[in-house]
Amino acid sequence: MATDSWALAVDKQEATTDSFGSLVIRSLPRGGGDAAPNKAKKGKTTDANQTFALDILPCIVHFIFVIKLCDEFVFLSGTTKQVENGTNVEGEEKEDKAAQSLLNKMIHTSLVNTTNQVEVLQRDPNSPLYSVKTFEELRLKDKLLKGVYDMGFNRPSKIQENALPMMLAEPPQNLIAQSQSGTGKTAAFVLAMLSHVDPTNKWAQCLCIAPTYELALQTGKVIEQMGKFYPEVKLAYAIRGNKLDRGAKLQEQIVIGTPGTVLDWCSKLKIINPKKISVFVLDEADVMIATQGHQDQSIRIQRMLPKECQMLLFSATFEDSVWKFAERVVPDPNIIKLKREEETLDTIKQYYVLCSDKEEKFTALCNIYGAITIAQAMIFCHTRRTAGWLAAELTKEGHVVALLSGEMTVEQRATIIERFREGKEKVLVTTNVCSRGIDVEQVSVVINFDLPMDKDGNADNETYLHRIGRTGRFGKRGLAVNMIDSKHSMNILNQIEEHFNKKINKLDTDDLDEIEKISN
Repeated sequence: MATDSWALAVDKQEATTDSFGSLVIRSLPRGGGDAAPNKAKKGKTTDANQTFALDILPCIVHFIFVIKLCDEFVFLSGTTKQVENGTNVEGEEKEDKAAQSLLNKMIHTSLVNTTNQVEVLQRDPNSPLYSVKTFEELRLKDKLLKGVYDMGFNRPSKIQENALPMMLAEPPQNLIAQSQSGTGKTAAFVLAMLSHVDPTNKWAQCLCIAPTYELALQTGKVIEQMGKFYPEVKLAYAIRGNKLDRGAKLQEQIVIGTPGTVLDWCSKLKIINPKKISVFVLDEADVMIATQGHQDQSIRIQRMLPKECQMLLFSATFEDSVWKFAERVVPDPNIIKLKREEETLDTIKQYYVLCSDKEEKFTALCNIYGAITIAQAMIFCHTRRTAGWLAAELTKEGHVVALLSGEMTVEQRATIIERFREGKEKVLVTTNVCSRGIDVEQVSVVINFDLPMDKDGNADNETYLHRIGRTGRFGKRGLAVNMIDSKHSMNILNQIEEHFNKKINKLDTDDLDEIEKISN
Protein backbone atom coordinates (compact mmCIF):
# COMPACT_ATOMS: atom_id res chain seq x y z
CA MET A 1 0.00 0.00 0.00
CA ALA A 2 1.31 3.44 -0.87
CA THR A 3 1.56 5.62 2.18
CA ASP A 4 1.07 8.70 0.01
CA SER A 5 -2.60 7.76 0.17
CA TRP A 6 -4.45 6.79 3.30
CA ALA A 7 -7.57 5.40 1.62
CA LEU A 8 -6.77 1.69 1.83
CA ALA A 9 -5.22 1.99 5.26
CA VAL A 10 -8.34 3.68 6.61
CA ASP A 11 -10.52 0.90 5.20
CA LYS A 12 -8.24 -1.77 6.63
CA GLN A 13 -7.98 -0.22 10.07
CA GLU A 14 -11.60 0.82 10.44
CA ALA A 15 -12.75 -2.45 11.96
CA THR A 16 -9.58 -3.36 13.82
CA THR A 17 -7.89 -0.33 15.29
CA ASP A 18 -8.59 2.88 17.06
CA SER A 19 -7.65 6.36 15.98
CA PHE A 20 -6.46 9.57 17.63
CA GLY A 21 -6.91 9.61 21.35
CA SER A 22 -7.45 13.32 21.81
CA LEU A 23 -7.96 14.68 18.32
CA VAL A 24 -10.46 17.50 18.56
CA ILE A 25 -12.09 19.11 15.56
CA ARG A 26 -13.74 22.46 16.04
CA SER A 27 -16.39 23.23 13.45
CA LEU A 28 -16.25 26.82 12.32
CA PRO A 29 -19.04 28.93 10.85
CA ARG A 30 -19.37 28.87 7.08
CA GLY A 31 -16.65 30.95 5.52
CA GLY A 32 -14.88 31.04 8.88
CA GLY A 33 -11.63 29.40 7.89
CA ASP A 34 -10.10 26.13 9.04
CA ALA A 35 -11.40 23.54 11.38
CA ALA A 36 -8.32 22.28 13.14
CA PRO A 37 -7.21 19.24 15.05
CA ASN A 38 -5.78 19.83 18.49
CA LYS A 39 -2.72 17.95 19.63
CA ALA A 40 -3.00 14.40 18.38
CA LYS A 41 -1.63 11.67 20.59
CA LYS A 42 -0.50 8.29 19.49
CA GLY A 43 -1.40 5.03 21.07
CA LYS A 44 -4.86 4.97 22.52
CA THR A 45 -7.56 5.63 19.96
CA THR A 46 -11.28 5.72 19.42
CA ASP A 47 -13.60 4.56 16.67
CA ALA A 48 -15.17 7.99 16.44
CA ASN A 49 -12.16 9.37 14.66
CA GLN A 50 -11.43 6.33 12.47
CA THR A 51 -11.82 8.08 9.17
CA PHE A 52 -10.92 11.52 10.42
CA ALA A 53 -9.59 12.68 7.08
CA LEU A 54 -12.81 11.73 5.34
CA ASP A 55 -14.87 13.39 8.05
CA ILE A 56 -12.77 16.52 8.51
CA LEU A 57 -12.03 17.57 4.97
CA PRO A 58 -15.66 18.25 4.05
CA CYS A 59 -15.79 20.60 7.04
CA ILE A 60 -12.64 22.34 5.93
CA VAL A 61 -13.44 23.03 2.33
CA HIS A 62 -17.18 23.22 2.93
CA PHE A 63 -18.85 21.46 0.06
CA ILE A 64 -22.10 19.81 -0.82
CA PHE A 65 -21.32 16.29 -1.87
CA VAL A 66 -24.04 14.80 -4.00
CA ILE A 67 -23.95 11.88 -6.38
CA LYS A 68 -26.76 11.98 -8.90
CA LEU A 69 -27.69 9.16 -11.18
CA CYS A 70 -29.59 10.73 -14.02
CA ASP A 71 -30.11 8.49 -17.06
CA GLU A 72 -26.80 6.88 -16.04
CA PHE A 73 -25.00 10.23 -16.25
CA VAL A 74 -22.92 10.52 -13.10
CA PHE A 75 -21.72 13.83 -11.79
CA LEU A 76 -20.90 15.46 -8.50
CA SER A 77 -22.18 18.87 -7.60
CA GLY A 78 -19.75 20.99 -5.61
CA THR A 79 -19.37 24.53 -4.43
CA THR A 80 -18.01 26.58 -7.33
CA LYS A 81 -14.86 28.43 -6.39
CA GLN A 82 -14.03 30.44 -9.49
CA VAL A 83 -11.27 32.57 -8.03
CA GLU A 84 -9.61 29.79 -6.01
CA ASN A 85 -9.63 27.33 -8.87
CA GLY A 86 -8.42 29.86 -11.40
CA THR A 87 -11.45 29.67 -13.68
CA ASN A 88 -13.17 32.30 -15.75
CA VAL A 89 -16.80 32.83 -16.66
CA GLU A 90 -16.58 30.28 -19.47
CA GLY A 91 -15.22 27.71 -17.02
CA GLU A 92 -11.75 27.52 -18.54
CA GLU A 93 -9.64 25.32 -16.30
CA LYS A 94 -6.26 26.33 -14.94
CA GLU A 95 -3.85 24.21 -12.94
CA ASP A 96 -4.10 24.24 -9.15
CA LYS A 97 -0.87 22.58 -8.02
CA ALA A 98 -1.95 22.04 -4.43
CA ALA A 99 -5.26 20.45 -5.44
CA GLN A 100 -3.53 18.27 -8.04
CA SER A 101 -0.98 17.11 -5.49
CA LEU A 102 -3.68 16.23 -2.97
CA LEU A 103 -5.70 14.42 -5.65
CA ASN A 104 -2.68 12.35 -6.67
CA LYS A 105 -2.09 11.36 -3.05
CA MET A 106 -5.70 10.28 -2.66
CA ILE A 107 -6.00 8.23 -5.85
CA HIS A 108 -2.66 6.41 -5.57
CA THR A 109 -3.78 3.62 -3.25
CA SER A 110 -0.83 1.41 -4.13
CA LEU A 111 2.78 1.99 -5.01
CA VAL A 112 3.18 3.10 -8.61
CA ASN A 113 5.06 0.54 -10.68
CA THR A 114 7.35 3.10 -12.26
CA THR A 115 10.05 2.25 -14.79
CA ASN A 116 11.94 5.45 -13.98
CA GLN A 117 15.52 4.87 -12.90
CA VAL A 118 16.81 6.57 -9.76
CA GLU A 119 19.85 8.83 -10.16
CA VAL A 120 21.87 9.51 -6.99
CA LEU A 121 24.24 12.48 -6.72
CA GLN A 122 26.19 12.22 -3.48
CA ARG A 123 27.50 15.17 -1.52
CA ASP A 124 30.77 13.28 -1.19
CA PRO A 125 31.28 11.23 -4.38
CA ASN A 126 34.10 9.28 -2.69
CA SER A 127 31.92 7.89 0.09
CA PRO A 128 30.33 4.45 -0.44
CA LEU A 129 26.76 4.44 -1.81
CA TYR A 130 24.43 2.30 0.23
CA SER A 131 21.05 0.98 -0.84
CA VAL A 132 18.74 -1.53 0.79
CA LYS A 133 16.42 -4.21 -0.56
CA THR A 134 14.67 -4.98 2.73
CA PHE A 135 13.53 -2.90 5.70
CA GLU A 136 15.39 -5.23 8.07
CA GLU A 137 18.69 -3.94 6.66
CA LEU A 138 17.89 -0.51 8.12
CA ARG A 139 18.00 -1.88 11.69
CA LEU A 140 14.82 -0.09 12.66
CA LYS A 141 13.25 -0.22 16.08
CA ASP A 142 10.93 -3.24 16.27
CA LYS A 143 7.97 -0.94 16.89
CA LEU A 144 8.65 0.95 13.66
CA LEU A 145 9.32 -2.17 11.60
CA LYS A 146 5.99 -3.55 12.78
CA GLY A 147 4.30 -0.30 11.73
CA VAL A 148 5.91 -0.43 8.28
CA TYR A 149 4.70 -3.97 7.64
CA ASP A 150 1.27 -3.21 9.08
CA MET A 151 0.88 -0.51 6.44
CA GLY A 152 1.33 -3.05 3.67
CA PHE A 153 4.97 -2.42 2.70
CA ASN A 154 6.80 -5.63 1.89
CA ARG A 155 10.02 -4.15 0.54
CA PRO A 156 11.34 -0.65 -0.10
CA SER A 157 10.29 1.19 -3.26
CA LYS A 158 12.95 2.43 -5.69
CA ILE A 159 13.28 5.82 -4.04
CA GLN A 160 13.20 4.30 -0.54
CA GLU A 161 16.06 1.92 -1.39
CA ASN A 162 18.44 4.87 -1.79
CA ALA A 163 16.81 7.59 0.32
CA LEU A 164 16.33 5.69 3.58
CA PRO A 165 20.03 4.83 4.18
CA MET A 166 20.88 8.52 3.65
CA MET A 167 18.09 9.78 5.91
CA LEU A 168 18.92 7.32 8.69
CA ALA A 169 22.70 7.76 8.48
CA GLU A 170 24.85 8.98 11.37
CA PRO A 171 25.92 11.71 11.27
CA PRO A 172 22.73 12.98 9.55
CA GLN A 173 22.87 13.76 5.84
CA ASN A 174 20.82 16.40 4.04
CA LEU A 175 18.73 15.31 1.08
CA ILE A 176 16.93 16.81 -1.91
CA ALA A 177 14.73 14.22 -3.60
CA GLN A 178 12.46 14.19 -6.60
CA SER A 179 9.47 11.91 -6.24
CA GLN A 180 5.87 11.71 -7.36
CA SER A 181 2.88 10.46 -5.41
CA GLY A 182 2.84 6.70 -5.17
CA THR A 183 6.62 6.29 -4.86
CA GLY A 184 6.59 5.90 -1.09
CA LYS A 185 8.41 9.16 -0.34
CA THR A 186 6.04 10.23 2.46
CA ALA A 187 6.62 6.93 4.23
CA ALA A 188 10.37 7.43 3.79
CA PHE A 189 10.63 10.80 5.53
CA VAL A 190 8.04 9.80 8.15
CA LEU A 191 10.17 6.77 8.98
CA ALA A 192 13.21 9.04 9.23
CA MET A 193 11.43 11.39 11.65
CA LEU A 194 10.15 8.55 13.83
CA SER A 195 13.61 6.95 13.88
CA HIS A 196 15.38 10.13 15.00
CA VAL A 197 12.95 10.98 17.81
CA ASP A 198 13.98 10.45 21.43
CA PRO A 199 10.63 9.72 23.12
CA THR A 200 12.02 10.55 26.58
CA ASN A 201 12.43 14.19 25.54
CA LYS A 202 9.10 16.00 25.74
CA TRP A 203 9.66 18.75 23.20
CA ALA A 204 9.46 19.24 19.43
CA GLN A 205 12.34 17.44 17.72
CA CYS A 206 11.09 16.88 14.16
CA LEU A 207 9.37 19.54 12.09
CA CYS A 208 7.57 18.96 8.79
CA ILE A 209 5.91 21.69 6.75
CA ALA A 210 3.42 21.19 3.93
CA PRO A 211 1.85 23.81 1.61
CA THR A 212 -1.79 23.33 2.66
CA TYR A 213 -3.91 22.24 5.60
CA GLU A 214 -5.16 19.19 3.70
CA LEU A 215 -1.67 18.05 2.68
CA ALA A 216 -0.53 18.43 6.30
CA LEU A 217 -3.39 16.17 7.40
CA GLN A 218 -2.36 13.60 4.79
CA THR A 219 1.18 13.45 6.18
CA GLY A 220 -0.13 13.39 9.73
CA LYS A 221 -2.22 10.36 8.91
CA VAL A 222 0.86 8.50 7.66
CA ILE A 223 2.69 9.39 10.89
CA GLU A 224 -0.23 8.02 12.89
CA GLN A 225 -0.32 4.80 10.89
CA MET A 226 3.40 4.11 10.91
CA GLY A 227 3.75 5.04 14.58
CA LYS A 228 0.77 3.01 15.69
CA PHE A 229 2.98 0.67 17.73
CA TYR A 230 5.16 3.49 19.05
CA PRO A 231 2.75 5.30 21.40
CA GLU A 232 5.50 7.17 23.25
CA VAL A 233 5.96 9.42 20.22
CA LYS A 234 3.29 12.06 19.87
CA LEU A 235 2.22 14.42 17.10
CA ALA A 236 1.00 18.03 17.08
CA TYR A 237 -0.54 20.02 14.23
CA ALA A 238 0.69 23.58 13.69
CA ILE A 239 -2.16 24.76 11.51
CA ARG A 240 -4.41 27.77 11.43
CA GLY A 241 -7.26 27.31 13.89
CA ASN A 242 -5.26 25.22 16.36
CA LYS A 243 -4.94 27.97 18.96
CA LEU A 244 -2.24 27.68 21.61
CA ASP A 245 -1.28 30.33 24.12
CA ARG A 246 1.98 32.21 23.85
CA GLY A 247 4.76 30.25 25.56
CA ALA A 248 2.68 27.07 25.86
CA LYS A 249 4.89 24.06 26.52
CA LEU A 250 4.62 21.66 23.59
CA GLN A 251 5.37 18.08 24.64
CA GLU A 252 4.80 16.42 21.25
CA GLN A 253 8.03 15.32 19.56
CA ILE A 254 6.81 15.69 15.94
CA VAL A 255 5.10 18.79 14.55
CA ILE A 256 3.42 18.88 11.14
CA GLY A 257 2.00 22.14 9.86
CA THR A 258 1.78 24.91 7.29
CA PRO A 259 4.54 27.55 6.96
CA GLY A 260 2.67 30.54 8.40
CA THR A 261 1.53 28.85 11.59
CA VAL A 262 4.84 27.03 12.08
CA LEU A 263 6.66 30.36 11.76
CA ASP A 264 4.35 31.90 14.39
CA TRP A 265 4.89 28.96 16.75
CA CYS A 266 8.67 29.30 16.36
CA SER A 267 9.04 33.07 16.59
CA LYS A 268 6.03 35.01 17.81
CA LEU A 269 4.43 32.51 20.22
CA LYS A 270 7.60 30.66 21.29
CA ILE A 271 5.73 27.33 21.34
CA ILE A 272 8.50 25.56 19.41
CA ASN A 273 12.17 26.05 20.23
CA PRO A 274 13.69 25.86 16.72
CA LYS A 275 17.18 25.31 18.18
CA LYS A 276 16.03 21.89 19.43
CA ILE A 277 14.81 20.68 16.04
CA SER A 278 16.94 17.81 14.73
CA VAL A 279 15.01 16.95 11.52
CA PHE A 280 13.36 19.48 9.20
CA VAL A 281 11.22 18.19 6.31
CA LEU A 282 9.91 20.42 3.55
CA ASP A 283 7.38 18.48 1.47
CA GLU A 284 5.85 19.41 -1.89
CA ALA A 285 8.42 22.13 -2.57
CA ASP A 286 7.09 22.84 -6.05
CA VAL A 287 3.63 23.47 -4.60
CA MET A 288 5.14 25.48 -1.77
CA ILE A 289 6.81 28.05 -4.01
CA ALA A 290 3.65 28.38 -6.09
CA THR A 291 1.77 29.56 -2.98
CA GLN A 292 2.18 33.24 -2.16
CA GLY A 293 4.25 33.85 0.96
CA HIS A 294 5.15 30.23 1.64
CA GLN A 295 8.62 30.40 0.11
CA ASP A 296 9.75 33.31 2.30
CA GLN A 297 8.16 31.78 5.40
CA SER A 298 9.91 28.46 4.77
CA ILE A 299 13.29 30.17 4.41
CA ARG A 300 12.74 32.14 7.63
CA ILE A 301 11.94 28.90 9.50
CA GLN A 302 15.02 27.19 8.10
CA ARG A 303 17.28 30.04 9.22
CA MET A 304 16.16 29.56 12.85
CA LEU A 305 17.27 25.92 12.91
CA PRO A 306 20.66 24.72 14.20
CA LYS A 307 23.40 24.01 11.66
CA GLU A 308 23.45 20.32 12.57
CA CYS A 309 19.70 19.94 11.85
CA GLN A 310 19.01 17.42 9.08
CA MET A 311 17.26 19.05 6.11
CA LEU A 312 15.05 16.93 3.83
CA LEU A 313 13.30 18.48 0.81
CA PHE A 314 10.94 16.73 -1.59
CA SER A 315 9.42 17.91 -4.85
CA ALA A 316 7.58 16.24 -7.73
CA THR A 317 9.18 18.57 -10.27
CA PHE A 318 12.51 20.38 -10.39
CA GLU A 319 12.26 23.35 -12.69
CA ASP A 320 14.75 26.18 -12.11
CA SER A 321 12.63 27.96 -9.50
CA VAL A 322 12.44 24.80 -7.37
CA TRP A 323 16.18 24.21 -7.62
CA LYS A 324 16.96 27.78 -6.52
CA PHE A 325 14.61 27.39 -3.57
CA ALA A 326 16.06 23.97 -2.64
CA GLU A 327 19.62 25.28 -2.73
CA ARG A 328 18.71 28.08 -0.32
CA VAL A 329 17.00 25.74 2.14
CA VAL A 330 19.20 22.61 2.03
CA PRO A 331 22.99 23.07 2.36
CA ASP A 332 25.43 20.42 1.10
CA PRO A 333 22.74 17.98 0.02
CA ASN A 334 22.71 14.50 -1.41
CA ILE A 335 20.38 14.52 -4.41
CA ILE A 336 18.06 11.79 -5.63
CA LYS A 337 16.38 12.35 -8.99
CA LEU A 338 14.15 10.20 -11.10
CA LYS A 339 15.64 9.94 -14.55
CA ARG A 340 12.89 11.09 -16.86
CA GLU A 341 11.25 8.16 -18.55
CA GLU A 342 11.38 8.53 -22.31
CA GLU A 343 7.82 9.44 -23.07
CA THR A 344 7.05 7.90 -26.40
CA LEU A 345 4.11 8.20 -28.75
CA ASP A 346 5.14 5.08 -30.66
CA THR A 347 2.41 2.95 -29.07
CA ILE A 348 -0.33 5.49 -29.81
CA LYS A 349 -2.06 5.91 -33.17
CA GLN A 350 -2.95 9.59 -33.67
CA TYR A 351 -5.62 10.99 -35.98
CA TYR A 352 -7.48 14.23 -36.55
CA VAL A 353 -11.03 14.86 -37.73
CA LEU A 354 -12.13 18.02 -39.57
CA CYS A 355 -15.38 19.52 -38.26
CA SER A 356 -17.12 22.87 -38.52
CA ASP A 357 -18.55 23.17 -35.00
CA LYS A 358 -19.13 21.27 -31.77
CA GLU A 359 -22.24 19.57 -33.15
CA GLU A 360 -20.18 18.08 -35.98
CA LYS A 361 -17.54 17.05 -33.46
CA PHE A 362 -20.23 15.22 -31.50
CA THR A 363 -21.50 13.49 -34.66
CA ALA A 364 -17.95 12.37 -35.47
CA LEU A 365 -17.57 11.07 -31.93
CA CYS A 366 -20.77 9.05 -32.21
CA ASN A 367 -19.61 7.58 -35.54
CA ILE A 368 -16.36 6.45 -33.92
CA TYR A 369 -18.28 4.80 -31.10
CA GLY A 370 -20.59 3.14 -33.62
CA ALA A 371 -17.75 1.60 -35.62
CA ILE A 372 -15.21 0.33 -33.10
CA THR A 373 -15.22 -1.36 -29.72
CA ILE A 374 -14.00 0.95 -26.97
CA ALA A 375 -13.33 -0.41 -23.48
CA GLN A 376 -13.12 2.97 -21.78
CA ALA A 377 -12.49 6.45 -23.18
CA MET A 378 -11.37 9.81 -21.84
CA ILE A 379 -12.58 12.94 -23.62
CA PHE A 380 -10.85 16.26 -22.92
CA CYS A 381 -12.54 19.64 -23.27
CA HIS A 382 -11.18 23.15 -22.84
CA THR A 383 -14.01 24.55 -20.70
CA ARG A 384 -16.45 23.27 -18.12
CA ARG A 385 -19.33 24.52 -20.25
CA THR A 386 -18.31 22.36 -23.21
CA ALA A 387 -17.62 19.38 -20.95
CA GLY A 388 -21.07 19.63 -19.35
CA TRP A 389 -22.80 19.94 -22.72
CA LEU A 390 -20.92 16.98 -24.17
CA ALA A 391 -21.56 14.74 -21.17
CA ALA A 392 -25.29 15.47 -21.40
CA GLU A 393 -25.38 14.75 -25.16
CA LEU A 394 -23.49 11.47 -24.75
CA THR A 395 -25.88 10.44 -22.00
CA LYS A 396 -28.84 11.01 -24.34
CA GLU A 397 -27.16 8.58 -26.75
CA GLY A 398 -27.14 5.93 -24.03
CA HIS A 399 -23.52 6.13 -22.92
CA VAL A 400 -22.59 5.70 -19.26
CA VAL A 401 -20.73 8.96 -18.64
CA ALA A 402 -18.82 10.56 -15.78
CA LEU A 403 -18.03 14.28 -15.72
CA LEU A 404 -14.97 15.71 -14.00
CA SER A 405 -14.09 19.40 -13.76
CA GLY A 406 -12.27 21.94 -11.66
CA GLU A 407 -15.12 23.36 -9.58
CA MET A 408 -15.37 20.02 -7.79
CA THR A 409 -13.50 19.50 -4.56
CA VAL A 410 -10.54 17.15 -4.50
CA GLU A 411 -12.60 14.53 -2.65
CA GLN A 412 -15.27 14.64 -5.33
CA ARG A 413 -12.72 14.26 -8.10
CA ALA A 414 -11.15 11.27 -6.34
CA THR A 415 -14.56 9.59 -6.07
CA ILE A 416 -15.27 10.12 -9.78
CA ILE A 417 -11.85 8.72 -10.76
CA GLU A 418 -12.30 5.65 -8.55
CA ARG A 419 -15.70 4.94 -10.11
CA PHE A 420 -14.16 5.24 -13.57
CA ARG A 421 -11.30 2.93 -12.59
CA GLU A 422 -13.82 0.38 -11.36
CA GLY A 423 -15.59 0.52 -14.74
CA LYS A 424 -18.84 1.93 -13.38
CA GLU A 425 -18.68 4.57 -16.12
CA LYS A 426 -17.22 3.84 -19.55
CA VAL A 427 -16.68 7.43 -20.66
CA LEU A 428 -14.94 10.15 -18.66
CA VAL A 429 -15.49 13.69 -19.93
CA THR A 430 -13.02 16.02 -18.31
CA THR A 431 -11.06 19.23 -18.49
CA ASN A 432 -7.33 19.54 -17.78
CA VAL A 433 -7.83 18.60 -14.11
CA CYS A 434 -7.54 14.97 -15.17
CA SER A 435 -4.65 15.07 -17.61
CA ARG A 436 -1.89 14.07 -15.19
CA GLY A 437 -1.08 11.17 -12.94
CA ILE A 438 -4.11 8.97 -13.61
CA ASP A 439 -3.58 5.43 -14.85
CA VAL A 440 -6.61 3.40 -15.90
CA GLU A 441 -5.62 0.20 -17.65
CA GLN A 442 -8.87 -0.12 -19.59
CA VAL A 443 -8.58 3.26 -21.35
CA SER A 444 -8.12 2.46 -25.04
CA VAL A 445 -9.14 5.77 -26.65
CA VAL A 446 -8.44 9.41 -25.83
CA ILE A 447 -10.43 12.11 -27.63
CA ASN A 448 -9.25 15.72 -27.67
CA PHE A 449 -12.62 17.37 -28.21
CA ASP A 450 -10.61 20.59 -27.84
CA LEU A 451 -6.85 20.70 -28.32
CA PRO A 452 -4.84 21.96 -25.35
CA MET A 453 -3.59 25.55 -25.56
CA ASP A 454 -1.36 27.68 -23.39
CA LYS A 455 -2.33 31.14 -22.17
CA ASP A 456 -1.07 32.67 -25.42
CA GLY A 457 -3.21 30.43 -27.60
CA ASN A 458 -0.33 28.23 -28.77
CA ALA A 459 -0.10 24.45 -28.54
CA ASP A 460 0.42 23.15 -24.99
CA ASN A 461 2.62 20.23 -25.98
CA GLU A 462 3.21 18.94 -22.46
CA THR A 463 -0.50 18.77 -21.69
CA TYR A 464 -1.11 17.07 -25.06
CA LEU A 465 1.43 14.41 -24.12
CA HIS A 466 -0.12 13.93 -20.68
CA ARG A 467 -3.59 13.67 -22.19
CA ILE A 468 -2.95 11.10 -24.90
CA GLY A 469 -0.56 9.31 -22.54
CA ARG A 470 -3.65 8.07 -20.70
CA THR A 471 -3.88 5.47 -23.48
CA GLY A 472 -1.15 3.24 -24.93
CA ARG A 473 -0.05 2.30 -21.42
CA PHE A 474 0.74 -1.02 -19.75
CA GLY A 475 2.25 -2.34 -22.99
CA LYS A 476 -0.94 -1.89 -25.00
CA ARG A 477 -1.56 0.08 -28.18
CA GLY A 478 -3.68 3.19 -27.84
CA LEU A 479 -5.71 5.50 -30.02
CA ALA A 480 -5.91 9.31 -29.88
CA VAL A 481 -8.35 11.35 -31.98
CA ASN A 482 -8.16 15.15 -32.23
CA MET A 483 -11.18 17.24 -33.23
CA ILE A 484 -10.32 20.22 -35.49
CA ASP A 485 -12.96 22.91 -36.01
CA SER A 486 -11.04 26.02 -37.11
CA LYS A 487 -7.87 27.29 -38.77
CA HIS A 488 -6.57 28.06 -35.30
CA SER A 489 -7.03 24.50 -34.04
CA MET A 490 -5.42 23.21 -37.26
CA ASN A 491 -2.46 25.47 -36.58
CA ILE A 492 -2.20 24.04 -33.03
CA LEU A 493 -2.24 20.51 -34.46
CA ASN A 494 0.58 21.43 -36.84
CA GLN A 495 2.59 22.79 -33.90
CA ILE A 496 2.08 19.50 -32.05
CA GLU A 497 3.18 17.50 -35.10
CA GLU A 498 6.30 19.61 -35.42
CA HIS A 499 7.16 19.43 -31.72
CA PHE A 500 6.93 15.63 -31.51
CA ASN A 501 8.15 15.07 -35.08
CA LYS A 502 5.18 12.81 -35.60
CA LYS A 503 2.66 12.99 -38.44
CA ILE A 504 -1.01 12.91 -37.40
CA ASN A 505 -3.22 11.41 -40.09
CA LYS A 506 -6.63 12.62 -41.17
CA LEU A 507 -9.62 10.43 -40.36
CA ASP A 508 -12.93 10.54 -42.25
CA THR A 509 -15.53 9.66 -39.65
CA ASP A 510 -18.24 9.40 -42.33
CA ASP A 511 -16.44 6.34 -43.70
CA LEU A 512 -17.17 3.49 -41.30
CA ASP A 513 -14.73 1.16 -43.06
CA GLU A 514 -11.92 3.67 -42.50
CA ILE A 515 -12.82 3.98 -38.82
CA GLU A 516 -12.79 0.21 -38.41
CA LYS A 517 -9.27 0.04 -39.88
CA ILE A 518 -7.82 2.32 -37.19
CA SER A 519 -8.80 -0.12 -34.46
CA ASN A 520 -6.80 -2.98 -35.99
